[in-house]
Amino acid sequence: MQRISTTVRLNRSVLQIDDAATVRLEKYLAESASLLEGDPDPQEILSDLEQAVADQCTRRMRAGQSVVTLAELEPALEEIGSVQAPGNWAASPQPPHEATPRVLQQVSEGAVISGVCLGLAQYFRLDVTLLRVISVLLLLGTGGAMVLVYLGLMLLMPYAPQELGGRPLRWLPAKCRAFMEFLRVKLGVDRPGKMAATPPRFQ
Repeated sequence: MQRISTTVRLNRSVLQIDDAATVRLEKYLAESASLLEGDPDPQEILSDLEQAVADQCTRRMRAGQSVVTLAELEPALEEIGSVQAPGNWAASPQPPHEATPRVLQQVSEGAVISGVCLGLAQYFRLDVTLLRVISVLLLLGTGGAMVLVYLGLMLLMPYAPQELGGRPLRWLPAKCRAFMEFLRVKLGVDRPGKMAATPPRFQ
């Protein structure tokens, strides 16, 4: 018998992670914990760090992908960086208790429609699958009124910048992004200069 993946809880998120990625993540978290020795509240920082890892990995997973691999974990850890030791916080421009800044915006990578649910999940640090299930239930329970709410959020929430060299977007999220960015410029929500210089890459 060979173990293929491990189920891990990272703060409020539950992910399936393959063995190689599990070993790498355990090493990263152990190194972070050792750097936080002497901090009055290391658990809060580690919880924020775990949630940041979960958010970054979820954003990088392909549609239909259920297991996190090193291909998603390594760039996520690289973007988050290492934890600052307590003695270095005063010199650091970033607050130690916030691993990544939270900005409410749509995330096209890994999106199903436009990236609203994924953006909300990352901002409020929720599981994106749970949020999507709640959205479907609200859609059924409100007789379709939830569609208007979703369209309003598509218009009001800006889009997160696409990663350079990242995987192409799925067809529907790419089309939604291109149309909504065009519409936001036409309605004066965004300046023309903020519209993507090149159309989103999609598959």
